[in-house]
Amino acid sequence: MHLAKNFPNDRKLILQSTFLIINVLIWYFSASKLLETTINSVATGFLQTEIWAIHFSAVMISLVAGSLLVKKIQIKSFLAIWVALGIISPLFLLSLNFAEIPITMLVAVLFGISLGLGIPSCMNNFIKLTEIKVRGRYSGLIIFLTCVGTVLLALINSGGILVTVLILVVWRLFGLAALPFQKFATENSEKPKTTEVSFSGILKQRSFILYLIPWLMFCLVNYLSIPVQDTVLGANQINILQTMEGAIIGVFAVASGFLIDYLGRKRVAIAGFVLIGVGYSVLGLYPKDMASWYFYTVADGLAWGIFYVMFVVLIWGDLSNDSKSEKYYAIGVLPFFISKFLELSLSNYVASSVSPYALFSFTGFFLFLAVLPLVYAPETLSEKTLKDRDLKSYAEKALKQAKKEADKKNIIRAEKVELGGKENDGETEKPPGYDKASKLAEKYY
Repeated sequence: MHLAKNFPNDRKLILQSTFLIINVLIWYFSASKLLETTINSVATGFLQTEIWAIHFSAVMISLVAGSLLVKKIQIKSFLAIWVALGIISPLFLLSLNFAEIPITMLVAVLFGISLGLGIPSCMNNFIKLTEIKVRGRYSGLIIFLTCVGTVLLALINSGGILVTVLILVVWRLFGLAALPFQKFATENSEKPKTTEVSFSGILKQRSFILYLIPWLMFCLVNYLSIPVQDTVLGANQINILQTMEGAIIGVFAVASGFLIDYLGRKRVAIAGFVLIGVGYSVLGLYPKDMASWYFYTVADGLAWGIFYVMFVVLIWGDLSNDSKSEKYYAIGVLPFFISKFLELSLSNYVASSVSPYALFSFTGFFLFLAVLPLVYAPETLSEKTLKDRDLKSYAEKALKQAKKEADKKNIIRAEKVELGGKENDGETEKPPGYDKASKLAEKYY
């Protein structure tokens, strides 16, 4: 049973849980930019790949470890240690001049742990506090505010490692300050009974695999297009397109959240894969035409607006049902980090070895294939919720139509009265079905 059933749609609790997620996501995306700059300045070639391998290994191992450790430590104490690590870890970069490579490797590990260790618990808390029928819109809000916050931190940063480190420390301090005021599902006086599930048990769940496979397929091929942009477009044009795409992702994340709650998870996810598949197909036909790049940027931004909401925040919590969702998230978000590692480590090889025509055509075809598992995947938004939405929409339309008919008849009646007809004691006529439609609509208002 979810805590949301004891606090139905309590916005204060939901927003508190979203802040912890937004705080760490903004911190991580900003910190990873700093880490990338640092790695590029102190290492080259295979050593860069090695440091990135260390970083993403730390992320993935800490995701798994965090989902296991949280049940052994009191939740607030566990998360306080995690947030404190995120405050301390950037400070090591201030001593970079003393031992560049060892300190860079240490920070790569600490940054990875500072994201992965506590994010499954934060996601689990968000899921337990949020009713499934409104979960999409709050997930969209998380992604939108993450995009806005990351941009704002970048604008505030005037340059220099000291300023960047201080910004990261102060921002994570806000997360620590908010922690004592956060309500957690495990602290509910009527403790919800949630079942434990093993990693092997999750991987045996058909519904989980049917959502994981297309997400994994997308992540494995998506990174391929990033390095090719450098060979086709100039640096200025890439920056323009990336800025444009970032804005589309942030704005459409909100819209996709509402669509996911209204249309269901499965349909919107399929739409995202179709969008990105069409975008890559157009690039495969015209890889050097700027119009095709603009079309691809819009399609990619819309698709990522869906995918961030769906596969980073939402679907793994839906699939957990009444089980604890930490392990679902620990597995579910791994493809995203695998993709980022491949992008950062294999980009030069891909850009120099693969033809843009072949690459984009292959990617478009591969992504259309990724839709197939989703066709057989179950819809996680319950049929009752979808039917209630349809009934509500029908009730609203029926009431509007009944009101129109009533107004029309009353106008005709008023005209008759003016011509000498009789009034019916000041009462207005109601058409057949008006009272029924009104009661049905009021049920959902």
